[in-house]
Amino acid sequence: MSTGQLLRRAVRRHRGRMSLGVLLMSLHQATEAAVPVTIGVFVDKAVATGDVEPLIWCVLMLAALFAVLSNAWKLGARLIVRAIEYETHQLRLEIARRVLDPRGQRTGLRSGELLSIATSDAEKTALVMRAVSIGCAASTALIVASVSLLLVDVPLGIGVLIGVPLLVLGIQALSPLLTRHTSTQQEAVAQTTALATDLVGGLRTLRGIGAQHNAAARYRQSSQTTLRATLRAVSTAGLQDGVSTALSGLLLAAVAGVSGWFALNGRISIGELIAVVGLAQFIAEPVGTLGYASQVLATARASAGRLASVLSSPPLVATGTATAVDPAKPLLQLERVSYKTLVDVDLTLLAGETVGVLCYDPRDADALLAVVGGRASEYTGAVRVGGVPIDELDIDALRDTVLLEQHDTDLFEGTLRSNLLVESPSLERVMTAAGAADLIDELDRPLADRGQALSGGQRQRLGLARALLASPPLLVLHDPSTAVDAVTEELLAEGLAEVRSGLTTLVLTSSPALLGKMDRVVVLADGVVVTEGLHAELAESDAAYQEAVLR
Repeated sequence: MSTGQLLRRAVRRHRGRMSLGVLLMSLHQATEAAVPVTIGVFVDKAVATGDVEPLIWCVLMLAALFAVLSNAWKLGARLIVRAIEYETHQLRLEIARRVLDPRGQRTGLRSGELLSIATSDAEKTALVMRAVSIGCAASTALIVASVSLLLVDVPLGIGVLIGVPLLVLGIQALSPLLTRHTSTQQEAVAQTTALATDLVGGLRTLRGIGAQHNAAARYRQSSQTTLRATLRAVSTAGLQDGVSTALSGLLLAAVAGVSGWFALNGRISIGELIAVVGLAQFIAEPVGTLGYASQVLATARASAGRLASVLSSPPLVATGTATAVDPAKPLLQLERVSYKTLVDVDLTLLAGETVGVLCYDPRDADALLAVVGGRASEYTGAVRVGGVPIDELDIDALRDTVLLEQHDTDLFEGTLRSNLLVESPSLERVMTAAGAADLIDELDRPLADRGQALSGGQRQRLGLARALLASPPLLVLHDPSTAVDAVTEELLAEGLAEVRSGLTTLVLTSSPALLGKMDRVVVLADGVVVTEGLHAELAESDAAYQEAVLR
């Protein structure tokens, strides 16, 4: 999706509100342009003649004009603002959906930059509807004013019709520069936001190694860069405002001077002079509005470009359309898989089997998790889930079959119960099996974002309980007991074996308590499967295994 397509789509999918809103705002501008004409007619037909009846009609006409003018603006602006807010919300949902896509995305942007795009850029992109609406309304005002001037005096009207387009073109000449500066500013804001997000997330670590001063200096430098970019963008916008105001003022002075000369020579009446001067003064407003619309459009275009880059980014991994797996085939099968540090790995999990994997190198565990979870790209070999190649399996079918519980647990603001996501009659049994029996009485306890009030062990056990409640056909766990003590670890191992009995489980761990409950243990060293067997047998015969596991 290109920048232009994104902007056009924003207007198109709110065309109902936009059409009515533009119509009402154009009506407002047309009636506002008609006010000085009506006053001119009022002077010639009522004031100059002293007749009462024309005076009454002129007063009624002015009252009607102002009633239409006021209500048209109020209703039209309300429709446009509502369209802008709905579009902003929809764009944020699209960005969130794209960022949370389990297939990943190739934008290369950090979480803070994506946050800036989902908030600031989405809001600014939706302002294209404001630019379109006020631009159309201003154009309507200029057309009505120009036609009125032509009816008063043709050369005068032609002069305005020539001068206004030249004026608009002069204002538009600064738009590309403003777009570039605005885009640079938005990128700088996103980078500073990303840096701030990273620093806040790693604040404890930074304090632990005494690097908070270096981090503050780095953020200060990024903030100064953002400030300079913002000042450039604001200066360009200010220059455009100044040029717009100056040129519209010169146009007003020229029209007023010529019309005054015509009035002195008797070419136009006093009422027509008032109408012309009023129109010339009024013209400055829509011309200025066109300049402002140009600024808004430039800002929207810059932000839309950043949005389009995210929405159009290809997924990291490809997925297919198969929606069913063969229950008679192995639930998970890796054949000569090579990916990152993995080299020709063979691994097969049958239905109901519990397998432990010990990786001497943590990089091997990360690579294996990426392959099993369908997040690996450009690997060699074959990966099958229920006999179906993993890249041919529909992403929803893959997630229904394989649940990957990472070492780091994601928790959300709410309560412990809402973070479990599943209400089940076996809730207490599963909580106990996950070593989280101490949290059963606190399920309705408020929970801060990321579960900051919980200890590392509590977060880990709550994540494990959530995975067990989901009861997937294949559960993949990565170090589920690193943040608990030895006693809890033993209880957790026994509970896991009980709850997952008859279901397929793959556990990447070095915990002897967990490995002792596995049907078999596969050992990876330097990305290669070096041995496999029962935990007890390996602990007796393999010195490297003993060193890695027994503690």
